[in-house]
Amino acid sequence: MAGQGQSKALLWTGVGVGVAGVAALVIVAVADLGKADQIASVVGAVLAAAGLGLSLWARTGGGVTASGERSVAAGGNIGAVATGNGAQALAQPTMPGSSTPSAGPVTASGDRSVAAGGDIGSVSTGDA
Repeated sequence: MAGQGQSKALLWTGVGVGVAGVAALVIVAVADLGKADQIASVVGAVLAAAGLGLSLWARTGGGVTASGERSVAAGGNIGAVATGNGAQALAQPTMPGSSTPSAGPVTASGDRSVAAGGDIGSVSTGDA
């Protein structure tokens, strides 16, 4: 998946920047501890703001798309779905309460495909 490769690249970029920053602060601290304290305060505030922005972006970054004929996609749980001619979904099942919806993208791309970021209770994709 392209999304996973991009996430790993961003993770390792962040790790590299962090290691470089710590090394730079250690070097500056050896020369001038007061200056290192000031730099660390400013860098910490900037990184905290960047982290907040990235976490908000990551939470809303996952999309929900259904592109096939009669396909259904939901970012959370799906109780009952019927996509066929004359098909009926069973009665609304009781969904488990412990499921956490997916934070990533949810995609149903084939004809009559069904995808959910959480649990799926009942699905009927064929004709009755």
